[in-house]
Amino acid sequence: MAFQIVVAAADIASPPDLTRAGRSSPVVLDRRGAWLRALPVEDGRWRLRADLARTDPEFLRRVVAAEDARFWIHPGVDPAALARAVGSAAVRGHATSGASTITMQTARLLEPRPRTVGSKLIEMARALQLEARFSKREILAMYLTLAPYGGNLEGVRAASLSYFGHEPEGLTDAEQALLIALPQSPEARRPDRRPAAARAARDAVLARFVRMGRLAAPAAKEAGADPLPGRSVFPARAWHAAGELAAAAPTLTPTVVSTLDARLQARLEELAAATARAEGGSTTAAILVVEIDGRAVRGAVGSSGRDTQGGWIDMTRARRSPGSALKPFIYAFAFEDGIAAPDTQIDDARVRFADYQPENFDRTFHGKVTAREALTQSLNVPAVATLASVGPEAFETRLAAAGVTLERPRAETRAPGLALALGGVGVSLRDLAVLYAALGDGGIAKPLAWTERDAVRVRREAGRRLVRAEAARQVIDILRETPPPAGAGPAALLRGRPAMAFKTGTSYGFRDALAAGVVGGYAVVVWTGRPDGGARGGVTGRDSALPLLFQVADAIGTTPAAPPPIAPRAAPPALRTLEAAGEGPKMIFPPDGAAVQVDGYGPSARGLSLAASGARLSWYVDGTPVALDPLSGRPIWRPPGPGFYRVTVVDPEGRRAQARVRVRGG
Repeated sequence: MAFQIVVAAADIASPPDLTRAGRSSPVVLDRRGAWLRALPVEDGRWRLRADLARTDPEFLRRVVAAEDARFWIHPGVDPAALARAVGSAAVRGHATSGASTITMQTARLLEPRPRTVGSKLIEMARALQLEARFSKREILAMYLTLAPYGGNLEGVRAASLSYFGHEPEGLTDAEQALLIALPQSPEARRPDRRPAAARAARDAVLARFVRMGRLAAPAAKEAGADPLPGRSVFPARAWHAAGELAAAAPTLTPTVVSTLDARLQARLEELAAATARAEGGSTTAAILVVEIDGRAVRGAVGSSGRDTQGGWIDMTRARRSPGSALKPFIYAFAFEDGIAAPDTQIDDARVRFADYQPENFDRTFHGKVTAREALTQSLNVPAVATLASVGPEAFETRLAAAGVTLERPRAETRAPGLALALGGVGVSLRDLAVLYAALGDGGIAKPLAWTERDAVRVRREAGRRLVRAEAARQVIDILRETPPPAGAGPAALLRGRPAMAFKTGTSYGFRDALAAGVVGGYAVVVWTGRPDGGARGGVTGRDSALPLLFQVADAIGTTPAAPPPIAPRAAPPALRTLEAAGEGPKMIFPPDGAAVQVDGYGPSARGLSLAASGARLSWYVDGTPVALDPLSGRPIWRPPGPGFYRVTVVDPEGRRAQARVRVRGG
């Protein structure tokens, strides 16, 4: 009894240090469990918490058989293995076999010490303490979380993902053998640096599998012929948003299931990068896609790439001028307050409001226009006049009640002014997404949800009313009448496709180009510009951001059906007149400005047969040559994905014809 009291007192006075076991790399997954991004722990180490339920069961059995055959029955120290090791050392004069159990190895990984007899005794005591505190499965999971696998990799998940490119749920015989061999000498056996030593160690473990009766000899020989893996970097999708979620992850539950969709995210990142490349200079792009039901953020692109200027800045959080993107809410409040209706006439003429005299973007005035026309044409003077009636203070207060804070210039810190109608305030893309999602949800504003858990909670919440449902519906209907970008056909002609309600914005000095829309149950906000706020001469929201907005709408799959065939009322443009000699090629298909439906994307798709008048023609799409089909000899274009493309045909004399087309479906 006295001995037990002494042992218990010693255990309480000197418990095992579990600090390293409590720290693991936070991992952010997409809504379906796909890896997005993780963050390292101390000293830049990747330590991913092992999940035995998602680890190959045969690997677990082989680890125990190879490292500690009596793991499930001993109390942390294996007396038989210890006696064998001591006896062998006494006979041979040096240690020939180890007696460390998996629990003892876990104790050493928790508290690294020099390899001495004293350290071994401490490890044995710590092993007994661990066994008293944790179950066998918890100890095995701790070992597979802390075991070193070379470089800054710790744990079987980090090793499997880095070396093999997949989770350890299903491992080949060769992969299992390498993962068992590495922790014993992780640096000496690294397959990416010491392949010969790694292969020898893997072969030794495979031979041991055969001796233990856990692998047939032919299978071991086949596994030994497998090539050794290199080391790859961890995936980093949604770099900004996933990093933000990972940094906020709880220590004890570091795996975060986000609302993001990895497949959509990958496509959005491609679109942002392509837009930035096309515009050149220091341009970057940002995108937010929010599912209105639950406000789940399905896509979040903070920049066009970390390798670009300012690419590390998350532009979805930056407060920039929205240009005209707040105008829909001015009219929504006016409709709700009974100040105006969609067909109320407003005088678009030169007028001064105290010391403020706004002008339209095109520097012309249109006389009497309806509120509907003023919003679809984004006229400045009617918007300012309407805001004057609503009241800039009331406008700002109503947005703040919905959780959206406008950042005013220092000169307007006391009270908001009428300039906010034209973008004279700062607002983030995230706040714009909150506002446009509210328009699509009958005027109810709710915060964005970044995790699946939050999306369930937000879906159940009542939210805050930004504007009454009727006013929100009226604004949505007006925004659906806004002319689409060049190459995008009217939505009414595309069967099955919900109409896009959208608004663009261009800030003073052409610094920011925005487009925000509501379509098919989603709110989408895109931005292009320079992260340093530099001006871009003449680049507007309609020119730069709006095509990207429509590409994003295509990417989220809001088009469930193909457009119906439309009988032409006249001959195609290329056939309206008989071709005259010397005029060069004429584009027949696709015609300029067409919206083309395809049944698939990529090399395996059926593709589109291109046609033009002329002989010995060369075809290009966005500058890339289109190959001739080896069977038909005709140019077949297989688009890689939905979006806008420029198709060019060139004859031997260098004369060309071009068509800007939009590809949809798939």
